[in-house]
Amino acid sequence: MEKAALRRQLRARRQSVGASSRRGASRAVVRLALRYRLLAKGRRIGIYMPAKSEIDVRPLLERALAMQARCFLPIVPGQGRKRMWFSQMGEHPAWVLNRYGIPEYRHPLAKRVRAQRLDLLFMPLLGFDSRGYRLGMGGGYYDASLAYLKRIRRWRRPRVIGVAFSLQEVGRVPNDPWDIPLDAVLTEQEYRVFRATRC
Repeated sequence: MEKAALRRQLRARRQSVGASSRRGASRAVVRLALRYRLLAKGRRIGIYMPAKSEIDVRPLLERALAMQARCFLPIVPGQGRKRMWFSQMGEHPAWVLNRYGIPEYRHPLAKRVRAQRLDLLFMPLLGFDSRGYRLGMGGGYYDASLAYLKRIRRWRRPRVIGVAFSLQEVGRVPNDPWDIPLDAVLTEQEYRVFRATRC
């Protein structure tokens, strides 16, 4: 199945999750993140604000901040660019909606880093497979931001973790040479490692 058709199918599947199941999944993701010690004081964690039917990672963000992790949120670049900066979330509200309607943290004094300065990166997705390939929304922002992992094989940061409902797993995600596979996936049912090199 081509990517566009698979995206439509997976978007519908994700939208079918009821409100109660969504809340339960958000809590389960936090429990698993704690069990596998993904959150830690001082750790630089990239995390996103959920959009539409994505699994709600705000409880995960709140727990990471409570544990004194440093949390960085992606900033989608202007037209024609793909590589994202990640802005460190601070105490002061500084939320701005980007062109996709997703909140970004844009405080003028916030520290900004590229993906390679993060220890851990939680990523949204539409689908994933048993090889660790991820199907995103099609913008290519995460793949562009992590492209150095293909060029510099010995680079070990960040650990790339997809966050999804278990029903988003498919038999095979069509992949292109520029696609960056996940190191692991975190669902409401499990934390599954695909590549142990960074996990």
